Amino acid sequence: MKKGFSHDQPQRFDRQLAEEHKDPYRPKTKLPEPTVCPQCALVYHDGHWQRSARPDGAHESTCPACRRSNDRFPAGYVTLESEFVNQHRDELLKLARTTEERERDQHPLQRIMEIREDGNKIDITTTDIHVARRIGEAVHSAYEGNLEIKYGPEDYVVRINWSR
Repeated sequence: MKKGFSHDQPQRFDRQLAEEHKDPYRPKTKLPEPTVCPQCALVYHDGHWQRSARPDGAHESTCPACRRSNDRFPAGYVTLESEFVNQHRDELLKLARTTEERERDQHPLQRIMEIREDGNKIDITTTDIHVARRIGEAVHSAYEGNLEIKYGPEDYVVRINWSR
């Protein structure tokens, strides 16, 4: 487990990112409003992407999450690996999906991109570092074990490893 982590006072690991390591998929300038993502139908309005009905006359631009998915360039990598994973696969996958759904309610750009299963291992890739971290923390909170969180030294990426 990462040093300094406490269940009573969870540490905000996302604040460890240097200012220059912001998500390169986020637009550098504001998009014209309203703008709709042609793939997922999110609407860019009031400066952020949100779920909303498609406005008449909306511009089109692919949202950052869909661009990441199209490019197959995840920001988050979650690896769950142990015999425990093999024995509790369904519960772990349900917890990961539930965590993603909760995140997407507030932050629709935070998504699971792909889940790969191989024996005692589950690999999950995500469109954002925050949802990856929250999946790792949810698994750790539910099942304890060993949680390791590593942010890329120069990139907008996080690697989460959990085992028990």
